[in-house]
Amino acid sequence: MTERDATRTLAHPPTAEIRLEGVLHALSDPLRLSIVRDLAASASELACSYFDLPVTKSTTTHHFRVLRESGVVHQTYRGTTKLNSLRRADLETLFPGLLDAVLTAAGSEAARLDHP
Repeated sequence: MTERDATRTLAHPPTAEIRLEGVLHALSDPLRLSIVRDLAASASELACSYFDLPVTKSTTTHHFRVLRESGVVHQTYRGTTKLNSLRRADLETLFPGLLDAVLTAAGSEAARLDHP
């Protein structure tokens, strides 16, 4: 990590402070859920620019902040790129099976409604 990256550290809740209601709130929005689905399907971190969301840049930033502050995603800077990954292990420890159940349900709904 460069000195510049160190000054751009983002706040994340410690695992013990992640709350179920915050996670459920974060996952209740269709755009945030689509972000989580994409992250879950990826073997690596994804840049914010990877996501083609039908909202403004400031609204996109808001959605990522909600996901980060609720403990659903972890964000890090690499240069000027903000990378995102799921906090899958933390969520599984706190709420066993929750993330997989939500992702399965979201996939079923997408298939039923015939959209990705």
